[in-house]
Amino acid sequence: MTAMDGLEDTGAKVAPKLSYPCGAPPAGGETIEIAPGVKWLRMPLPFALNAINLWLLDDGEGWTAVDTGLGSADTQAHWNSVIDEALEGRPIARIIVTHMHPDHVGCAGWLSQRFGCPLWMSRLEYFSCRMLAADTGRQAPAEGVNFYRQAGWDEAALETYRKRFGGFGRMITPLPNTYRRIRDGEEIEIGGRNWRVIAGCGHSPEHACLYQPELNLFISGDQLLPRISSNVSVFPTEPEADPLADWLASCRKLRAALPEDVLVLPAHNEPFYGAHARLSALIDGHERGLDRLLTRLRERPRRVVDVFGALFARPIGPDLLPMATGEAIAHLNCLIQRGEAIKGIGTDGVALYGGS
Repeated sequence: MTAMDGLEDTGAKVAPKLSYPCGAPPAGGETIEIAPGVKWLRMPLPFALNAINLWLLDDGEGWTAVDTGLGSADTQAHWNSVIDEALEGRPIARIIVTHMHPDHVGCAGWLSQRFGCPLWMSRLEYFSCRMLAADTGRQAPAEGVNFYRQAGWDEAALETYRKRFGGFGRMITPLPNTYRRIRDGEEIEIGGRNWRVIAGCGHSPEHACLYQPELNLFISGDQLLPRISSNVSVFPTEPEADPLADWLASCRKLRAALPEDVLVLPAHNEPFYGAHARLSALIDGHERGLDRLLTRLRERPRRVVDVFGALFARPIGPDLLPMATGEAIAHLNCLIQRGEAIKGIGTDGVALYGGS
């Protein structure tokens, strides 16, 4: 499980019935055409979630690549196979990255340099990526250490944070110094068809999805996944943020914008039908988590690390602690913004949350 993937809802209901019409995924370095001019490829990830889906869109004299995989030698080797076998002698002419997480943007710089092609991203995703990459080699900031100390982390966990700080930049190849901004609602012509940008947030700052009405396809990135819930976290850079409210609003936005029978092309798992049912399940799951969390807070004040059991179905060990902490704070901040919870700081400097 990477820092970009969600944790199971401890009170999750039975998942909605979805259908998966595209069959088994392509092997590494291979592609499957799932619609005219749309190729599905998959790159390996060295995590529990072990693969990411990428997309090649026929763009006339070249190809538009949507997302790029982790910035690793393994991913580059798989890209070399795709370039040799699947591009039909045509270059990658443009790279569109849905958002700035390393499994999506990691090879964007390498591909851009190799083909001399532009990178297209939303503004917040591009500059957030540049900011995180700039942390490489820096010491962990005092604000970050204090953020996790307030959450109830012990000294061993804080020391691990210090040692791992700045790791983002080691998972991506250097971004191009220029990019082309994409915006919510923009129409991008690719191979004679217009793909509409639908932006969402909560999982990342300005996540760009792509909808093509004639083919009835929706490239969803991490904004809509069939079998896992994307991580929605608060980070030390904006400790009072309310990304869960943004995420819920984005789910409702997608449900209103997309037809029920759209074929969703997600970043993880397989292409599926059932977008509306899945979006409703994601909304309902978080609302149930908020209800369970509020019940716990009304019993007695609790630290962040005390509320994991109300939100997550699995035990939280050291590897999952940062993600679980960020997601728990996202739920707590959402309750605070709704006027249902309050936060105080104890004499030991640790935050305590209670029902209002």
